[in-house]
Amino acid sequence: MMENNQGTPCHPLTVLPKRAIPSEENSGTLVKNMISDELILDGSARLNLATFCQTSLEPEIHQLMDAAIDKNLIDKDEYPVTAEIEQRCVRMLARLWHAPEADTTMGCSTVGSSEAAMLAGLAAKFNWRKRRMLAGQPVNKPNLVCGPVQVCWHKFCRYFDIELREIPMSKNRLLMSPEEVLSRVDENTICVVATFGVTFTGQYEPVLEISKALDEFEATTGIDVPLHVDAASGGFLAPFCAEQLVWDFRIPRVKSINASGHKYGLAPLGAGWVIWRSTRDLPEELIFNVNYLGGEMPTFALNFSRPGGQIISQYYNLVRYGFEGYKRQHNSCYEVAHYLASQLQKTGLFNLIFRGDKAQGLPAVAWTLKNPQKLSGYTLYEFGDRLRQRGWQIPAYSLPDDCCETVIQRIVVRRGFTMDLAQVLINDMKSCISHFHDVPVDTEHEIISRKAFNHN
Repeated sequence: MMENNQGTPCHPLTVLPKRAIPSEENSGTLVKNMISDELILDGSARLNLATFCQTSLEPEIHQLMDAAIDKNLIDKDEYPVTAEIEQRCVRMLARLWHAPEADTTMGCSTVGSSEAAMLAGLAAKFNWRKRRMLAGQPVNKPNLVCGPVQVCWHKFCRYFDIELREIPMSKNRLLMSPEEVLSRVDENTICVVATFGVTFTGQYEPVLEISKALDEFEATTGIDVPLHVDAASGGFLAPFCAEQLVWDFRIPRVKSINASGHKYGLAPLGAGWVIWRSTRDLPEELIFNVNYLGGEMPTFALNFSRPGGQIISQYYNLVRYGFEGYKRQHNSCYEVAHYLASQLQKTGLFNLIFRGDKAQGLPAVAWTLKNPQKLSGYTLYEFGDRLRQRGWQIPAYSLPDDCCETVIQRIVVRRGFTMDLAQVLINDMKSCISHFHDVPVDTEHEIISRKAFNHN
């Protein structure tokens, strides 16, 4: 007979329950150990080169997260310091992204960029609807124009009944272009979404050029179409590593920006941000005031209760690293990306789609197989599977729309993926290639249909 954490006798647990809550109490230590044993079978976060999310966290982050585990961020009256820390982050990011009214503009934290994107999209829809109603125009056919986007924008348009006019990739154009934007915008466009770090390849879409095209469109038609920048990854990269790149609130047409703190903001999972250009760009009717938590508090979110640790950790990082620290951390990632690109190029086996140029995108590398499958003896799917046997998680996936026959692989370099690890990876890649040369994959069999990779 064992005892639980409170000293109450309990029966020893031998198998973790899968369907029903157990009838008796169990030892906390035993349950924790059994769950930990199962979690060993998860892939290594450090070797996961698919995710954009931060997987290397300092001990101080763990301590702050533990200290804030019981702080409900929404309860600003009970936790005023946590609420103030959130506003400090908003002001810092507004200034980082050159908001003209950085100290007074509106912004908030979210559980990630997906929620932040939806909040920005809702603000754009409400602003569009208000303009149309004042002009006596119908408001029943809103649309949103974008390039190849992350699935959150598909969800947003479906959930809130908006026509998605997604510009498809083509063999000669992987990003949204000004010409393609102009062919789709009209008086019912709530906004154009430019992705600053496209999920599939890591590249930045040309925000400034798109804005100039929309300026010309307004001059010709009188229709004012705002820009939203989905800077989930790039929002914490370009300000430090490509300062000359104009993509943010320096462009008057940019009305809102979202970013993931838990990506290149270096915060733990569950930190996102959305900032508006000015208070005028966030409709008042979207802000709710609640008083049942002890004080009158404004709230604008799709979620409600959530812990404050991620936001406190974001503030820690902003203060801990400062501008130069972020610059150093991210430049190291770009150096590793450049090394990987050069080594892949030297093999002569791959066509590089993106090489991790800091002026053009994220510290990421994307490539295709140069030779057809029958000549190389393997596909990128088999290459990825072989690398996974060595612990590496490098996705292979087909591009969307008109490029669906093009299969690529992508590596996202984050803090914690050092040059030493990159050299180990390249050696493992060479070993896998040698294996395929010695033992070719049976290319006569049809390639197994693969589900689209879940980009996060």
